[in-house]
Amino acid sequence: MRARTIVVILAVAVGLGLLTGRFLLPARSAPTVTPGAGPSSPGNGSPVPKPAGGPMTDGHLLAAAAFRKVGFRKHIYVRDRVGDGRYANAACAGEKTLGETLGRSDSHFRGFVTTRDADVSDPTLAVDIQGQVAREVAADAGSPALAQNFTQRLLLEEVPCQEEPATHWVYGPTHTIDVAPGIGASWMGSYDGDLNTTGTAPRGKEPCGGIAILRNGSHYGVLEVDACLDTAAMTRIVRAAVTQL
Repeated sequence: MRARTIVVILAVAVGLGLLTGRFLLPARSAPTVTPGAGPSSPGNGSPVPKPAGGPMTDGHLLAAAAFRKVGFRKHIYVRDRVGDGRYANAACAGEKTLGETLGRSDSHFRGFVTTRDADVSDPTLAVDIQGQVAREVAADAGSPALAQNFTQRLLLEEVPCQEEPATHWVYGPTHTIDVAPGIGASWMGSYDGDLNTTGTAPRGKEPCGGIAILRNGSHYGVLEVDACLDTAAMTRIVRAAVTQL
């Protein structure tokens, strides 16, 4: 628009304003909208994930590639099974199964191992703990409310492991990850007994793996990481697991 035309429009607006008691200025043009474009999500531009629902499949479990992304270099063998079995470190929370704790016996188990030597009773476990990278146990609760109840109960079972006698391994403080409404996780890092001198995890020290309780809609799960991952790596692994769940 030429400058002279703009001056004429403003002069007319001012004149009308004097007559009506208010100023009338040209209306602003509406913003351009691209057809079919949806609202952009905050952060990296990726769409916000929706809470999961329905039966669990192996596709809801963490992939081995997630460990390569955080710097784990050894080859990982993935082993899956469906059924019941223990889900937490027996040295603290006790040797229990999900069936005993939650009354569920149709969970999906996935073991991440660096050896072909599997436990005869459970192929998702390595015979030698040194060959265990991680293990995930997950299932569908049937409803988001029940999944939330299950994850709260599972987390409360692990909280006492944050206080153990000196020289005993111990879990660190609880970290919370919120991916989206209805999708989140809580995890605690693991510390060797030689770092436990006061009965709790040492301050200022990095964990060596840990445990996470996951919830995504009606799905819930437990992820134990035996590989010595620090806080940054654990955060990335847990976020990947709960988003996939």
